[in-house]
Amino acid sequence: MKKHLLCTSAIALGVAAAPAAAQEWNLDWGGYYNTHVGFADVSAGAPRIGQDWDGMAVLGDGEIIFTPSVTLDNGMTFGINVQYEAQNGGGGVDGIDESYVTISSDTIGRIELGGENSAGYKSMVGAPGVGSFAIMSASVSGFAPISHAFRQASGSPWTEVAGNNDVQRVSYFTPSFNGLTVGVSYAPSTNSNASNVGPFDRNATTNVTDVFDIGVRYSQSFGSTDVTIGARWGTGAAADFNAAPGAGADGILGTADDVTVLTPNLGSDPETWGIGAQIGYGAFTVGGHYAENDNGGIGGVGDQEGWSLGATYDIDGPWSVGLTGFNGSIDNGAGVNDTEYNAYKLSGSRELGAGVSWDVWAVYAENQDIGGIANNDIEATIVGTSINLSF
Repeated sequence: MKKHLLCTSAIALGVAAAPAAAQEWNLDWGGYYNTHVGFADVSAGAPRIGQDWDGMAVLGDGEIIFTPSVTLDNGMTFGINVQYEAQNGGGGVDGIDESYVTISSDTIGRIELGGENSAGYKSMVGAPGVGSFAIMSASVSGFAPISHAFRQASGSPWTEVAGNNDVQRVSYFTPSFNGLTVGVSYAPSTNSNASNVGPFDRNATTNVTDVFDIGVRYSQSFGSTDVTIGARWGTGAAADFNAAPGAGADGILGTADDVTVLTPNLGSDPETWGIGAQIGYGAFTVGGHYAENDNGGIGGVGDQEGWSLGATYDIDGPWSVGLTGFNGSIDNGAGVNDTEYNAYKLSGSRELGAGVSWDVWAVYAENQDIGGIANNDIEATIVGTSINLSF
């Protein structure tokens, strides 16, 4: 126990407990690339009359992931995880999506330092699915003008406080205790990511500070039955003030002498929570989730909720099939209709070889009452195929 405490203290101080000169780095790297080819049939309400979204589209999604690490004589492993977007669409101008340091061992668990998703996000479980084309991500938006809120409850089980994305944070995950793992995270600010580390204006009106997340995940097998349960909760502190432009000495808004007017922020601090589960028996897996985001009016985004249900079946041989459904809604305020995102996917996937698979799928997706306007809807039916490479 004494040695264990000394080792843990050394981590907290940022000091390695033993020199690494005698060890060798494991220069691992890998990644994935999914290509989707689909045909869409889209119908839209009055605001989009005259627009044409029908036809074929091609959508790619891939990352190159570097994970070098070194294990010291004391059993501790130090490493980094740097993820480069293959399309440079999710990582900003430098193409880096996530970038963080890891410290782990069998006895202390795992520490993550840097631009990465929270422990709550990583602990959640959603409905099972087959294939790489996901209705609980932005994939549908590549084929139709369907609005999707990833990291918010109206679009995904994997929520974040105020929908933040890979902000600079500290996370800790316990070792697994009979399948149970607990994780906690703290982020100073949501105005950061893998490419931007600060400084932070804690009173910026779109900023959320002191973001705390906790996640719990349990995974265990009982004979031929596999059970996975995930739950998360998170909160943060909203800015004290809202900033808006105001007229200067000339009394005219929009001229050179405009000033910034601060008013107290009357909104609430944002929160998110969710729970999900999957149960596998033989070749069948079923599951689902429910999640909420209370956004406190930050950035003009309303409160959200969403749920999913799904089932998959592994056919004897290389094929698997699945059916997944999702329903999410955004609260646009009192007396205004909620905006909904609904999607359903029927899919099949065949393993072709090591790290290579082929999918066929059909998706129906819709937005209802966009912006709270009745009958301002978009509907899309998409049929497609995907090639998936992982290495």
